Amino acid sequence: MPRKGFSNFDDYDDGFDDDDDAYDYDYDVDVEDAEHEAADPKEEEVISQKGIWRCGICTYDNDESMHVCDICGVIRHPVPGGNITVSNDTAPFKFDAPSPDDLVSNGLKSSRTGPKDSMKQKEKQDSAEQNPLKKEADRSETSSQGSHDNVGGIQSFKSLPKAKADKTKETSSSSKNIEVSESLTGTMNNMSLAGETEISRDVKIRRARSKSNHKPEEWMLLDKESDTLSQLNLAIVGHVDSGKSTLSGRLLHLLGRISQKQMHKFEKEAKSQGKGSFAYAWALDESAEERERGITMTVAVAYFNTKRHHVVLLDSPGHKDFVPNMIAGATQADAAILVIDASIGAFEAGFDNLKGQTREHARVLRGFGVEQVIVAVNKMDIVGYSKDRFDLIKQHVGSFLQSCRFKESSLTWIPLSAMENQNLVSAPSESRLSSWYQGPCLLDAVDAVKSPNRDVSKPLLMPICDVVRSNSQGQVSACGKLEAGAVRPGSKIMVMPSGDQGTVRSLERDSQGCTIARAGDNVAIALQGIDANQVMAGGVLCHPDYPVSVATHLELMVLVLEGATSILPGSQLEFHVHHAKEAATVVKLVAVLDPKTGEPTKKSPRWLTAKQSAMLEVSLQYPVCVETFSESKALGRVFLRSSGRTVAMGKVTRIIQDS
Repeated sequence: MPRKGFSNFDDYDDGFDDDDDAYDYDYDVDVEDAEHEAADPKEEEVISQKGIWRCGICTYDNDESMHVCDICGVIRHPVPGGNITVSNDTAPFKFDAPSPDDLVSNGLKSSRTGPKDSMKQKEKQDSAEQNPLKKEADRSETSSQGSHDNVGGIQSFKSLPKAKADKTKETSSSSKNIEVSESLTGTMNNMSLAGETEISRDVKIRRARSKSNHKPEEWMLLDKESDTLSQLNLAIVGHVDSGKSTLSGRLLHLLGRISQKQMHKFEKEAKSQGKGSFAYAWALDESAEERERGITMTVAVAYFNTKRHHVVLLDSPGHKDFVPNMIAGATQADAAILVIDASIGAFEAGFDNLKGQTREHARVLRGFGVEQVIVAVNKMDIVGYSKDRFDLIKQHVGSFLQSCRFKESSLTWIPLSAMENQNLVSAPSESRLSSWYQGPCLLDAVDAVKSPNRDVSKPLLMPICDVVRSNSQGQVSACGKLEAGAVRPGSKIMVMPSGDQGTVRSLERDSQGCTIARAGDNVAIALQGIDANQVMAGGVLCHPDYPVSVATHLELMVLVLEGATSILPGSQLEFHVHHAKEAATVVKLVAVLDPKTGEPTKKSPRWLTAKQSAMLEVSLQYPVCVETFSESKALGRVFLRSSGRTVAMGKVTRIIQDS
């Protein structure tokens, strides 16, 4: 906006915007000061110094070469070369309407009225007709304002001196707020029960629609004739160096998922680096760092088919430094293969409670609701296919799995050797093994796993595991497992916790395009109409009408694991839920629970020790997408970790809304 000269304020433009308060200085003048200045015979001050000009607003002396005030930015006036005359009897500059700061601090109302004001008044009237509480509050506020406009015979604040008027404004504003609050309180006390019910629905607008009212469309329901194979997400877990990646690579090679040409390439590359035994593992460990260190660091995904299932193989890392990545794989699993190293010393190290990962992986599986586990006792060739060694491992691991509440009927025990191709896809050819084992091979055991029930009829729900961005095309894709509902191109979705809405552009299932994806499928959903920065791992894709909850304060029911350190109020922990991880603080220890009945046995304990079940409250550093366990099992299972170890696992029982 061009600024005019400040020597004559009578010609100043009226067209200032209410929001333009950059130079709305508070020229408060005391009455006595005003009289003193009026009596001062020195009416004009002429700056005779050469090379300096004085700003008419802030009276700052600027250099002659500057055309804009160095302090307030006002353009120099009059034309350079003359002296500036500042008249003290000129009225201080004021906007014709109160500034936004005055409107907020003093409760003033702008004298301007326009289309926006009329629209606001109309909206206010419409909302008042629909909401009797708001209408009554408006009436009480109007009456309160009217009474204060005539207090002590004063018709307007403008008739007072400015200093006294400001004080009167503050007093009137505070008393106005008190009377409005009293009027609102009285109105709420006199309301009927029907009115209270209506207001409560307005407050909880997000939970107004229950998920039980969701009616699935016909295309969402499963069509048994279209696909005879059921989806099965199978996680492979176990201690580091137990042979998980080698087992996965050998199985894929035997099933024709890896060609002989590719296998020959892996063998050549592995031998060139002196790691010939890692050839099958390199089929899944593709990164240079994984191959150099000889361990799996991220979850590798592969696919193969059995007679009954289309299997999504999730090869999870076993090293203790990458347990969070293992959790990301376990949260997508329907069943699991727990790989045990049968060699002397290796089993004992992996099953150790302090340094081994076998116990922790089994607990994580059970915590994420995995019930069916195939225990693959690998490297049986190293121990000469000894039955005694197999029975010893089965005894120790079996008792531990039962303590984790795995049912004996849901456990399958298979001795095998991945390197020697014994008992993988067919019956063992080694006589030392076939002489005492006549059970199923690994592939038959996978085929016998029961596929879990899918929540196809519920609203869409997919925790985001990974995000793929295309900077060149400006596209973003969210990857993960559909926990509930179904989706197809053109479907409307919401990304939480940002709340942005968009449309599904395309779908990929098992790295191939598809037209419909249902609960249980691992998919990559290409989105459009959404800012790519709002899509991130740990978020959730959901139905726009049924958004998931976002919270930072939760009540949990947890089981403190064996060997864990004590949990105290104020303890700093890592909070894991689906693919989200946040820093958490234990706010309150509510009660210690009886492990059998779940009833409280001690309220407000001072600390929690190993093997105790308890209720506690945690506060998260940043909000996460979470639901109570009764609403959604996938978004209600949680893990608490500290110092690189899982110390507790449990479920969300209540979402506490922060005041």
